[in-house]
Amino acid sequence: MEYMGHYDSPLGGMTMVSDGLSLTQLSFDWQPSVGAGPGGQEVRPLPVFDETRRWLDIYFGGKIPMFIPALSLHGTPFRQAVWELLLTIPYGQTMTYGEIAARIAGRRGMQRMSAQAVGGAVGNNPIAIIVPCHRVVGADGSLTGYAAGLDKKRRLLQLEQII
Repeated sequence: MEYMGHYDSPLGGMTMVSDGLSLTQLSFDWQPSVGAGPGGQEVRPLPVFDETRRWLDIYFGGKIPMFIPALSLHGTPFRQAVWELLLTIPYGQTMTYGEIAARIAGRRGMQRMSAQAVGGAVGNNPIAIIVPCHRVVGADGSLTGYAAGLDKKRRLLQLEQII
């Protein structure tokens, strides 16, 4: 069973999904769902939703949250590796798809990896903002793809004073 909660962000409503213990999805309400599981979703108050709201309140207040809500990321081992690396990108900093590809390749003992493959994993990140895929930019620093739209990515990067 999945449980659902809501958050009103300055950028629009957000839907939170949980397995009852951990956050499994966070997306803008109008954003296509990534990774929603089978079966229904029941609206229910949960501690992880309270923790996620607190994290988002701090973040949208222009401060750095000093904790991460309990997360449960489901995906292929490659996608999980990319998402875990996204969690290491510090607030106020960016990383390119190529840099992520090079780090993943190094960890796997490979000479190189496709930045496009990394882009696919980044694009399927099920937990927006907390797993900071908005901090990933093109090789030349340009703003590229964001499931919630480039206008939201730009506003998130402005909030973090990156641009």
